[in-house]
Amino acid sequence: MKPEEVKSLLEQALPDCEIQVAGGDRNFDLVLVGDVFEGVRPVKRQQLVYGALNEQIAAGDIHAINMRTFTPEEWQSRSGA
Repeated sequence: MKPEEVKSLLEQALPDCEIQVAGGDRNFDLVLVGDVFEGVRPVKRQQLVYGALNEQIAAGDIHAINMRTFTPEEWQSRSGA
């Protein structure tokens, strides 16, 4: 899969998130920023992302994902803005 394809799938499942996808060759690095993660524990955040990509993971189109999820407030404080 290409990064653009992964991003498209994530945008469909999490439409109000800002999404960055890097990588390729079945291994992807994801950064997702959205209100959907507000008050959500890290494991549940991962489940939301995996839920969007489960079919591709099961089919072997995606082998590994490294994800970082943030609320807009977490992202802003992380970036020092």
